[in-house]
Amino acid sequence: MPFNKQRASEPIEFIQLLHLTGDFYGKPFILRDWQKEVISNVYGTIKENGYRQFQYAFLELPKKNGKTETAAALSIYHLVCDDPGGQIYCCAAEKEQAALVYKAAKQMIEQDEELEKLLKVIDSKKEIYNRETGTFLKVLSAEAYSKHGINPTVVIFDELHAQPNRELWDIMTFGAGAARKQPLWWVITTAGDDPDKKSIGWEIHEKACKVRDKELNLPNWYVKIYGAPEKADIYDESVWYAANPSLGITIDIEAIRAEALEAKSSPKVEKLFRWLRLNQWVQLKRVGWLPITLWDDTEKDWNPDLLIGKRCYAGIDLARWIDLAGIACLFPPQEGLDEWKFIIDAWIPEDTMHEHIQIDKVDYEQWHNDGYLNVTSGSVIDYSCIKRHVERIEVLYKVEYYCGDPWHLEILKQLLSTEIANRFIEIPQSIAGMTPGMTALERQFKAKEISHLKQPLGRYCFGCVVVNPDGNENIKPMKNKSIGRIDPIVALINAASGAIKLEKKRSVYEEK
Repeated sequence: MPFNKQRASEPIEFIQLLHLTGDFYGKPFILRDWQKEVISNVYGTIKENGYRQFQYAFLELPKKNGKTETAAALSIYHLVCDDPGGQIYCCAAEKEQAALVYKAAKQMIEQDEELEKLLKVIDSKKEIYNRETGTFLKVLSAEAYSKHGINPTVVIFDELHAQPNRELWDIMTFGAGAARKQPLWWVITTAGDDPDKKSIGWEIHEKACKVRDKELNLPNWYVKIYGAPEKADIYDESVWYAANPSLGITIDIEAIRAEALEAKSSPKVEKLFRWLRLNQWVQLKRVGWLPITLWDDTEKDWNPDLLIGKRCYAGIDLARWIDLAGIACLFPPQEGLDEWKFIIDAWIPEDTMHEHIQIDKVDYEQWHNDGYLNVTSGSVIDYSCIKRHVERIEVLYKVEYYCGDPWHLEILKQLLSTEIANRFIEIPQSIAGMTPGMTALERQFKAKEISHLKQPLGRYCFGCVVVNPDGNENIKPMKNKSIGRIDPIVALINAASGAIKLEKKRSVYEEK
């Protein structure tokens, strides 16, 4: 295929007139060799008629390698250098993700007087217009978009793996841009976490791999994938450098070394390391939370009377018949307590207990006989029993707040006094709502700055927790994916989420 050096160098020269954003704000945008190679090949490879050979450019690489900055710079290049009437779209799964490229582009424009004169930024709409040519950049997400008027010259898909379905991809590719002379679709993404291999992200990744390996002949596709092979030694530093083309520049090698050490002792962290640092497609939707050894290491034999009269946050996770119900009282360090401590209580319906024993393969009846599990009569959990327990801990402890799932809390609140009900706070059972509590507990368990009494039911539930991480290392427990009952530990997470939000600055959370 013909190669035009001038066409290849034009976007490179343009981008290097820009300035970086984020941690490198104000510094010149000096493209790395790998970026020059990709851009040169995409824009310099032409057909006999003089138009670009490649209509699809697929770039897959780990996080923190300059993906967003590169996409933003390319969008500005097309805003300035495309023929009049161009339409540029930045697409992502969510509004916040879709806006990242726009925000980086906006900051680059603000650092250049000539660009500020030429380009009009409409922040309220997340749009940028070229005042002279009418070419515009718009942000689209899978959450909100319109088919009307879409005739793109350039489409930039950011993190294609996160798309909830294929609808936005199909709309932006099938027939779109057909009237343009040389439309271009950039897919700039990391690997995904699709265990079922059914997402549009996996489909396009597989297609790109076949193009790269010459199993599929698509002359209009350019593919560059950075990542570690599936069977590579993930602790070999040469593998890290091969997978991360900007390692040592935008990524600190010492940070990667520290993450690798943590990955050796945690299955969850190992999978995150493979995904985010080595760009491997892994099954992250079923990842264990913490090693059971951390539960064992923090078990102590202190006298529960130590907690009488002490401040605590009571986490609640209620159920009726399928799951357990749990209450966890979490005590922050205070006078008489030099570390975090917690106690767990749980309930199960008597009529379904033996069915649970068969399903879960654990002896709930023995735990009940040993005093580790409460049984309520009937086929559903009797909330009046939980009401009496709440009234008991009100007498024993100074409960600052009761923290839990909004829907279930409302049922229990109706059984309690107004004075107690007024201290109920809602903890959304979402990644945003539960990550703070889980992160805090993870830190406490690993540092052995938290302790609990022997509780075999709690130990079982702790080992059953499966989490659902996102690309920013946020997590939440997944009841439908976990390998057993986790409700008392969810109650503990709710308590921790409330504590980290409401505990005063003397809290160990704030100190750290």
